[in-house]
Amino acid sequence: MVRLGVEQQQQNNKAGIETTSSSELLITDFLNFLNASPTAFHAVDESKKRLKAAGFEQISEKEDWNLQVGKKYFFTRNYSTIVAFAIGNKYVAGNGFHIVGAHTDSPALKLKPISKVVKGGYLEVGVQTYGGGLWHTWFDRDLTVAGRVMIKEKKDGSVSYLHRLVRIQEPIMRVPTLAIHLDRGTDGFKVNTQTHLVPVLATSIKAELNKVAVESRGEDCGSKSSESTADNKKHHSLLLQLLAAQLGCGPNDICDFELQLCDTQPSIVAGAMKEFIFSGRLDNLCMSFCSLKALIESLSSESSLDDETGVRMVALFDHEEVGSSSAQGAGSPAMVDALSRITNSFSSSDSKLLQKAVQRSFLVSADMAHALHPNYMDKHEENHQPKLHGGFVIKHNANQRYATNSVTSFIFREIAERHNLPIQV
Repeated sequence: MVRLGVEQQQQNNKAGIETTSSSELLITDFLNFLNASPTAFHAVDESKKRLKAAGFEQISEKEDWNLQVGKKYFFTRNYSTIVAFAIGNKYVAGNGFHIVGAHTDSPALKLKPISKVVKGGYLEVGVQTYGGGLWHTWFDRDLTVAGRVMIKEKKDGSVSYLHRLVRIQEPIMRVPTLAIHLDRGTDGFKVNTQTHLVPVLATSIKAELNKVAVESRGEDCGSKSSESTADNKKHHSLLLQLLAAQLGCGPNDICDFELQLCDTQPSIVAGAMKEFIFSGRLDNLCMSFCSLKALIESLSSESSLDDETGVRMVALFDHEEVGSSSAQGAGSPAMVDALSRITNSFSSSDSKLLQKAVQRSFLVSADMAHALHPNYMDKHEENHQPKLHGGFVIKHNANQRYATNSVTSFIFREIAERHNLPIQV
């Protein structure tokens, strides 16, 4: 749950400025971003669409970069991390980078490499936990699957393999809780993620009847000899049929996939005063959206980069929830590689320019902060209670879980003060 920008609206009302329509447009835009992004892959795909619409040019890490001042670019890594940047007209190699970093992933239940589970007359789907989720909240939800699929495509006698995004819109599975009279333990409900957190796809009888019906219609594409890697030995044929129908291919054209469960309930504006957004994945699609929109809107006019001496950049990383140490995580060289290639595009003679550029740069790690919970107030120190309507939160940690220091926090507060934005720590 996140709170909308009420204090800014109140300030505008005092000044006699009518901003209801623009605020509503912003909120609607955010909801559209949330609802279009059930996975990190979808979040990056949605970001790509927005960047292209704003005139950004897509480049590839596999190719040489022919960069120019005053231009806007972006690249993706693994289709789940995206880095976008705009080069100022007055930029020279060695100048600084102004960066906002966020992440595209959220805790989820991801399908196992062999997801086919049959127990007690039910077809179930084997999943594994990703990140530190509140797993009890996944019970009794209307669930579906989304992610990326590798597709085999035959055309003009040749075979190619494609990366495709998929999302089944309707609820196709559920993790049911145990009836209360079968769970009278005094210790309360404790989730065993290996045995309890297994979604039900169908009953075996109904699935078998469906298989017979499909075969009688001649829709079972291909022979056993042509079965793909993701065949019905690893995954239920029913699940493959649902995916194939969504993708417009045959079940045997599915070679592999990376899928996760997601809730079919959309993100909405809610609360008695319509001041909240009820949604999953706010950590950290909220900051992904805000940083991306900030970059795009800071370049809204043709003269936006005329006096810019640096490079404006947004980096949205995958795998923050599991330590950021993957090839596309924030701990990878992805962003440093980008800084190096941008610097070297304008000068290759001085090997120390990148080090100078880094020292002249400023990065904001934008993530969500946990507001004070009225039912668990003892979980926060009295002097450190982030509150809704309280403004941005600057996080500090003596053990350097956050890189905040007195210099960086001062700079951030000074910028916020100049724009009349409230700050809390």
